[in-house]
Amino acid sequence: MTGPSQHLTVAVVEDDPRIRQLIEDEVVDEGHQVESFVSAESFLEKVNTTSYNLVLLDLMLPGMNGLECLLTLQGMPWGGQVKPIVIVVTALNDGAMRQQVFEAGASDYILKPDLFLCLPELLSRHAEGAATEPSP
Repeated sequence: MTGPSQHLTVAVVEDDPRIRQLIEDEVVDEGHQVESFVSAESFLEKVNTTSYNLVLLDLMLPGMNGLECLLTLQGMPWGGQVKPIVIVVTALNDGAMRQQVFEAGASDYILKPDLFLCLPELLSRHAEGAATEPSP
């Protein structure tokens, strides 16, 4: 583990308990805080009261799917709060869906098999970026 420039608060929106736990463990091992949600709806209920730097969002969720959640996030009034960076994490290798999530405001689209290879670097990069952002 390398020392991040700033500790991130990461929201994980993932319905599979095994994958969610693996992501949580990796985020904590990298020195960041994590809060997990099993649905888009439960995440959206909390997003206005907690400041997340980064959201790892599954696409295929029960109820509201990840794309609908992303579109809802983009339409929210953020006021003085910084809008979190959203990275879609999915098992769906679909070029058209990839394009849709980028158009909806996602910062990245990562396939689940690749996530654990790139998560430490991804967290480090966003922690460095968060350290240079001005406070609201």
